Amino acid sequence: MHGPAPENPSAPEPTQAQLADAVRQLRRGTALVVGDAMLDRYVYGQVLRVSPEAPVPILSVERELALPGGAGNVVRCLTALGSAVAFVSVVGDDQAGSDLTGLIGGQPGVEPWLLVQGGRATTTKTRFVAAGQQILRADQEQVAPIHPRLADRLIRIASDAAAATAVMVLSDYSKGVLSGDTPARLIAAAHAGGRKVIVDPKGGDHARFAGADLIIPDCAELAEATGLPVGTAAEIDAAARTLRAVHGFGAVLVINGEAGLTLVQAGTEPGSDLVRHLRCDAAELIDLAGAGDVVVAVATAGVAAGMALPIVARLAALAAGIAMGKTGIAVVREDELLEVLTPGLLAARKLCSRAQAVERAERWRRRGWRVGFLAGEASRFTDPAGLALLEQARGWCDRLMVGVTGAPDAPEAAALAELPMVDLVTALGSGSVVDTIRVLRPDVLIQPGHQGAQGIPGGDMLAEWGGELRIAETA
Repeated sequence: MHGPAPENPSAPEPTQAQLADAVRQLRRGTALVVGDAMLDRYVYGQVLRVSPEAPVPILSVERELALPGGAGNVVRCLTALGSAVAFVSVVGDDQAGSDLTGLIGGQPGVEPWLLVQGGRATTTKTRFVAAGQQILRADQEQVAPIHPRLADRLIRIASDAAAATAVMVLSDYSKGVLSGDTPARLIAAAHAGGRKVIVDPKGGDHARFAGADLIIPDCAELAEATGLPVGTAAEIDAAARTLRAVHGFGAVLVINGEAGLTLVQAGTEPGSDLVRHLRCDAAELIDLAGAGDVVVAVATAGVAAGMALPIVARLAALAAGIAMGKTGIAVVREDELLEVLTPGLLAARKLCSRAQAVERAERWRRRGWRVGFLAGEASRFTDPAGLALLEQARGWCDRLMVGVTGAPDAPEAAALAELPMVDLVTALGSGSVVDTIRVLRPDVLIQPGHQGAQGIPGGDMLAEWGGELRIAETA
């Protein structure tokens, strides 16, 4: 089985300075992308009336935009990071194929190998948008496997291109390019040349990609591939371990939307796996579309640059958070990643007033997340015992809010907000802890064990909204 060497499970988390240095290395990677190219068209306008011919809106077109989609968007995301990319795919002998070829070839740092199959329709998705919302999407596609002789030619070209790049990416959208034994032949060719293979799968047939170094499914694909539930973090862990073991993958990186990423890779002992959960830390969730391609691109650039997988996954999670804060299919660039890693910026996103905290808590609950609350002086959480308390508290909820005494912009509060296990910090202000608990209505109220279960402020109110009290074992 191929893949990275086992990692030290006790290795410390990378600092922001180390992550920033890693971001600057992403541009050094070179990648070969093989997969289903698509043309994404966007038609923007206004809807001012309904058609007299049928009860449908009339879109008054104002502008149109065309972008590479599918595997082409992975290429676009890689070039946005500064990576050099070779792209091997198949288009039809139609206008959409010609347009897509021009768009791919016009990107800096891309060497395109877009093969043409006569009589085949280039996959095209046309989205009609008004007031920022899609009102219709029209698809034109042909999903049959490409011609066997064309598949042989594609494999020969990709094998040659792999020798000039560090990583091969198989970007599958089930449109016929990566059908049959094509993935297995590509993986064998890459490994024969000492190159790693990263897979962005579609659907649940992951056996075609057996032996790849890293596969990046989302939760739905993971569930379909394994037949296992993925409703909780523990279930995602178990399913990812199963997927890795069954198909001999070097590692599995699971995309779980705004909840973040889960990395499962080989441990130091035979038969053991290391699991890491990484949150996206999106400043504000706007659109999930395209975040998966951003994760694949960052992971590819990181592996191509020789980074350890935990660093790669952390950068991918940061990039996913940025992408989900944008509208539509968006790329993430180096300067955006560096901005997120600027000291104090992440803290500024998490520090808020009590009114803002109430609004954020309600929004989190609407997404089905359990909100936890812990109160105290900010300085008490920065020593080893306090950090252990925060880790334990975060394990009991999906989002952890901490109420602190003093000014919300105090250095101690900012330092607390920088911690990865803390999702929000709010000042208690002149009100009491009970007042804050009453308006936040936390699903889980956490208290240090040394206080005991008796006389905990706000504990008697939890029954009103079905909250629970948790007593931490740590001081």
